[in-house]
Amino acid sequence: MSQSQKIGFIGLGIMGAPMAGHLLDAGHQLFVNTQGNTPEPFISKATICASAAEVARQADVIFIMVPDTPDVEKVLFGEPGTLGVAEGLKGSRGKIVVDCSSIDPIATKGFAKRIIALGCGYIDAPVSGGEVGAKAASLTIMCGGDEGTFGQVRPLLEKMGKNVTLVGNVGDGQVCKVANQIIVALNIAAVGEALLFASKAGADPAKVRQALMGGFASSRILEVHGERMIKRTFAPGFRISLHQKDLNLALQSARALGVALPQTAGAAQLMNACAALGHGQQDHSALVRALEALAQHTVTPD
Repeated sequence: MSQSQKIGFIGLGIMGAPMAGHLLDAGHQLFVNTQGNTPEPFISKATICASAAEVARQADVIFIMVPDTPDVEKVLFGEPGTLGVAEGLKGSRGKIVVDCSSIDPIATKGFAKRIIALGCGYIDAPVSGGEVGAKAASLTIMCGGDEGTFGQVRPLLEKMGKNVTLVGNVGDGQVCKVANQIIVALNIAAVGEALLFASKAGADPAKVRQALMGGFASSRILEVHGERMIKRTFAPGFRISLHQKDLNLALQSARALGVALPQTAGAAQLMNACAALGHGQQDHSALVRALEALAQHTVTPD
């Protein structure tokens, strides 16, 4: 593909805005559509489209970054009163849809089949790294789809992430993302329990964390989320409510596969408890608040 391309981007939220910004900075012509207000610099430097269909008509590659499976379905296929990407793709063979949202792997396969039937390509490319990774263009991007189609969009994905991998066929990127969210959730729960235990026992959780960072228990979760638990900085990089959704996807898929995920189920319940306590819009490191409520003790005072 040529260096400067016509790129569509639908969903300019916490993650989508910086991701699209990297494409803009790379010199691509952007056509955007989002719920709510369009952030700068897109107002002055991109073309704002009234619908997802209009984005698809104007762009050759269309990125989607929205919260959940129903949101992706609405963007792709519309609903009464709105036109989706599929409508804009009609008669335009060879265009490519890249869904960076984290959604149901089974639904993804169905969405892809409908888009491919229009003569267009489809890549599912969920991301990991949160707001920090999106801003730094250091996201891990897990892709599913045809190898040739992936090769066409890989240079664009590499503007947004450092670890871009074709995992397998359509839907496999979403499977990989679900696996990622299982690992992250269980690690957050483990760090929360460890720091809460240390604090309740009378040790300084900050010094305990510092000591653990030099040993086998060291992890990115202990480094970043452990610090958030200690400093009580729960402004969202990735919200509890979104991780709830991802763990529900994991448990639904596991049920369909006949696989038991007991630790994942426990982490999901802690996320649910956090939401019930009113913390659903906080960062997923706030999972520790559910543990603290059970212990009637905080890692450090709020």
